[in-house]
Amino acid sequence: MSAGAERPAEPVVARPASTVLLLRDGPDGRLQIFLQRRVTGMAFGGGMTVFPGGGVDRTDLDDPAPWSGPAPRWWADRLGTEPTVAAGFVRAAVRETFEESGVLLASRPDGTPVDQGVLGEARADVVARTRTFGDVLAEAGLVLRADLLRLWARWITPVVQPRRYDTVFFTALVPDGQEADAHTTEAVEASWWSPSDALAAHRDKEIGLMRPTLAILTDIARHPDAASLRAAGPDGPIRPILPMVVGPGPRVLLPGDPGYDPDVAAGVVRTGGAR
Repeated sequence: MSAGAERPAEPVVARPASTVLLLRDGPDGRLQIFLQRRVTGMAFGGGMTVFPGGGVDRTDLDDPAPWSGPAPRWWADRLGTEPTVAAGFVRAAVRETFEESGVLLASRPDGTPVDQGVLGEARADVVARTRTFGDVLAEAGLVLRADLLRLWARWITPVVQPRRYDTVFFTALVPDGQEADAHTTEAVEASWWSPSDALAAHRDKEIGLMRPTLAILTDIARHPDAASLRAAGPDGPIRPILPMVVGPGPRVLLPGDPGYDPDVAAGVVRTGGAR
């Protein structure tokens, strides 16, 4: 290989995933966000406090369930991807939120809200993969409400990690009449936090936060209520954030930080050749 030539490293391919920042205003009118502490033994993020979410499933890509709101092409334009892939991110966001918190971002075709209590068995079936999420919606006469989601950010796990995700972060208000719960095997506890309280608990080492969660909580802590946060979401395309891990430490650099190199972050190895 000639001097100055580059060859790509071969990091693990990042699996598409979706995460939802469930929002509400607390009794004092301040913004609250729903957080879960994951089971310690989980392969990714074990013991960490996170937003509900998970990987895009095959059924999320080819689900024919009725859809209300911006079409897949609209999401694709903002995510810089194909409509099928963008639709998978959206469907996974709604499905994972339902599985992990019980909140269902769906309604009757005329917009009539869902009676959350009648879908407990359906939730268990979706978690157990005995029925697809699309089948549950179709059998209940419901449509997926893509219009209840707003894009917030997109993070890709650093190339040095053995398990990687390309995660789209959405925001969503909890629909009227619904409640988020902790009835999931993937978390040992779940509750509502103000972003500032969660950040303080992290500083005091009471909870662990992964870098994307920490950055997003820091970013949204300036918003006084859910309406303010929802109005602040990006309207145009969002650029993925790919952290760069450097040693010793290690340290994590983000785009814009001194020393951040997008080629190194992406796993491109520069070689100087023979001297």
